[in-house]
Amino acid sequence: MARKRGGKVKDKWREKKWVTVIAPESFNNAPLAYIPITDDQKAVGRVIEVTLFDILKGDPSQYQYKIYFQIAKVEGDKAYAIFKRYEYAKEFLRSLIRRGSSKVNFVINVKTKDNYLFRLKVIALTHKKLNTSRKHALRLIARDVMNKTIPEMTIDQFVQATCYGKINSDIMAAAKKVIRMRHVGLEKVKLIRTAEAQVTLLEA
Repeated sequence: MARKRGGKVKDKWREKKWVTVIAPESFNNAPLAYIPITDDQKAVGRVIEVTLFDILKGDPSQYQYKIYFQIAKVEGDKAYAIFKRYEYAKEFLRSLIRRGSSKVNFVINVKTKDNYLFRLKVIALTHKKLNTSRKHALRLIARDVMNKTIPEMTIDQFVQATCYGKINSDIMAAAKKVIRMRHVGLEKVKLIRTAEAQVTLLEA
């Protein structure tokens, strides 16, 4: 029986081009990743996951903060990304939990000065158990701090304040005047809407 001649097999990897994903201004346009793409338009919306350590190369404890960026446009061999999400790594979150203390969570939506809307999930941990009224007081303090400071920030200032811990320290400074705190932080921050339009909430 005669053998069928095989057609030429396409090498899909050779058809791809490699681009460097660039962080936004809030991270000094640092390179985030070097990735293959098949098409510039199809690459838009793709989500890149890194840790804070991957960007700053500083303290190893920065591994516990995960940051997600979404590609907004591709120009030549560069893909420009916007900040999409920030969250605690699961292992870090589990390490914070202690017996005999209270954990207080709440969610708040806040808009920056340049009209970027974010959803923030705050976590607060105390040294001792709190009753309901004290938990409520803690939530009010945290809300007040964020509602006063974040609307005065641009998107880049907000991202820096989030990832470098300024918002956490501002809440801690206000809360510890009335409640003995062990940890206060932004467990998760998600971009809901850009200044121009609704963001597609892609899951990483």
